[in-house]
Amino acid sequence: MRRREFITLVGGAAATWPLAARAQQSERVRRIGIVTGIAGEDAQTKLRTAAFSQELQKLGWTEGGNLQIDSRASAGDVAAMRKYVKELVALGPDAILATGAFPVALLLEASHTIPVVFTVVVDPIGAGFVEKLSRPGGNATGFMAFDYSLSGKWVELLKQVAPGVTQVAVLRDASSSAAIGQFAVIQAVAPSLGMEVSAINAGNPRELGRAVTAFAREPNGGLIVTAGPGTGTYRDLIISLAARHKLPAVHFDRTHVVDGGLMSYGSNLLDQFRQAAGYVDRILKGENPANLPVQAPSKYELVINLKTAKALGITVPPALLARADEVIE
Repeated sequence: MRRREFITLVGGAAATWPLAARAQQSERVRRIGIVTGIAGEDAQTKLRTAAFSQELQKLGWTEGGNLQIDSRASAGDVAAMRKYVKELVALGPDAILATGAFPVALLLEASHTIPVVFTVVVDPIGAGFVEKLSRPGGNATGFMAFDYSLSGKWVELLKQVAPGVTQVAVLRDASSSAAIGQFAVIQAVAPSLGMEVSAINAGNPRELGRAVTAFAREPNGGLIVTAGPGTGTYRDLIISLAARHKLPAVHFDRTHVVDGGLMSYGSNLLDQFRQAAGYVDRILKGENPANLPVQAPSKYELVINLKTAKALGITVPPALLARADEVIE
């Protein structure tokens, strides 16, 4: 190469370096927070976070590239949740993904400006998170787990799979704002099916174990596991207690059935995290959460674990199996 051509080439390349550097600097790294009441190492948490991150990546957001993610998981510890919410708000993120009603309530107390996208929330209007579903009006929007009326279906399914059940213990987390609504519907439906209802708090593992053991001493018992941070955090304990005491149980989430529970009826919560990534993407690109409608599930899934049914000595009615969206054998 001639000397003049070499100088021209080097000079041209040098001229482009500042432009490239400025282009990289102009793409600001965006920051989002993730907060959940379940343990960070929990398989369910990992699956949900992975689904959320993978969907963000499809939309052009790469952690370590143009996106920074700060995650917090309280594992059912209320004090830890309060601490983590304060930490995330102090970081000044562009948006926060929150799972469950309690972290959402804390976030909205701490900030009226940071956009919050929620998942696994039952009654966002009743909880005061949004003004209305079609137009939330504040700094929060997201995805509902189900409508309260769904709780009545759990009672019906328990009676169908175990017709002899006359005593029902409803496992609920008293700290959850949605616990009252779910229990009220179950309590209203149960008498018409010849069932008497009692409540067991799922917020403390020792109390939970003692209460279920005491309940199991009475004949013809069954469990309904409602949505809440405690029932999610102590999922494995609840499943093992039901198996040990031969109690048929209907759960709100399919993850419980995959892990050994008998039956579940609810929305596909994993899909909510994929959809939540779409809302976060839109917010990062300038849309206002006040104008993004809260979305309710369009479909509910019935999942049955036949291996668990056999261990409990239960023969699942063919009509119920035919209705199932997924059967685990």
